[in-house]
Amino acid sequence: MAAWLRRHPQIEIVARGRHGGYARPTPTGRDILVEVRAISVNPVDTKARGSARPEPGHWKVLGWDAAGVVVAAGPDATLFKPGDEVFYAGAINRTGTNAEFHLVDERIVGKKPATLDFAAAAALPLTSITAWEMLFDRLRVTDPVPGAARAIVIIGGAGGVGSIAIQIARALTDLTVIATASRPETQDWAKSLGAHHVIDHRQPIAAQIEALGLGQPAFVFSTTNTADHYAQIVELIAPQGRFGLIDDPKELSALPLKRKSISLHWELMFTRSLFGTADIDKQHDLLTRVSALVDEGRIKTTATENFGKINAENLKRAHALLESGKSKGKIVLGGF
Repeated sequence: MAAWLRRHPQIEIVARGRHGGYARPTPTGRDILVEVRAISVNPVDTKARGSARPEPGHWKVLGWDAAGVVVAAGPDATLFKPGDEVFYAGAINRTGTNAEFHLVDERIVGKKPATLDFAAAAALPLTSITAWEMLFDRLRVTDPVPGAARAIVIIGGAGGVGSIAIQIARALTDLTVIATASRPETQDWAKSLGAHHVIDHRQPIAAQIEALGLGQPAFVFSTTNTADHYAQIVELIAPQGRFGLIDDPKELSALPLKRKSISLHWELMFTRSLFGTADIDKQHDLLTRVSALVDEGRIKTTATENFGKINAENLKRAHALLESGKSKGKIVLGGF
């Protein structure tokens, strides 16, 4: 354990907790200070762990999903007050949520679903924002593609983003949802979330889509291993269809999309907070909608593993499972 921490010193702060000398911050402007009760782990955490290089004598605190209780609010904050229970995904250019107290701009925070405990709620923010922005802001799935099947293919349907994208698409659109998953347990998981069809992405995807007899789908949302499936995506999607991805292929040529006039959309849920866009508060709005959908019973948490207390040992286990590629849904941790 000690050797692992020496390689990745930015993780050690969560093992220190309130006894580690990490000062409790003070909110200014529209920031709120949250006492973190639970977090979840995302692929961005493992990527940041591998690339972060803290300055000597400083720490890089990871984590971008949290649920907790507001304990203080900045002078310009209007959306939340001390005592409010919230959930959010933070900002990639600020200190992370793997800490007992965390500052966050209230405009990217939502009211925690009342029907979920903190750990179950912490599974949702980052993936919900990603899925929502891709579906409605990037792919514009409510705007039909002429002649295309009213269907969306979600590649990686059992992952964190895929798990919530299936549910949001079912709850808020009339799309036929086709998810991909490769193992019996992940296929069953995708079906339980509401996917109309689940196909195996280890086999040629286009032929399996054609066999469904629905026609060529209007939309494709690739959450993982896009480079491996790119040729199949171009083959299966309808002319003038819309294709979106969230992973990071080493290279991706848009040229194969030209013949069908396919539009390409890349989603990063941190864009609004990173650049302070004029519509940054849309993330507050959509998290509020997600919270309501949960409380109405229309979508459910995607938490599938609870690794216990928030400490370095449990975070190490969670990161390892994510990096194995064998996780489904979301891994959560709760309490210090």
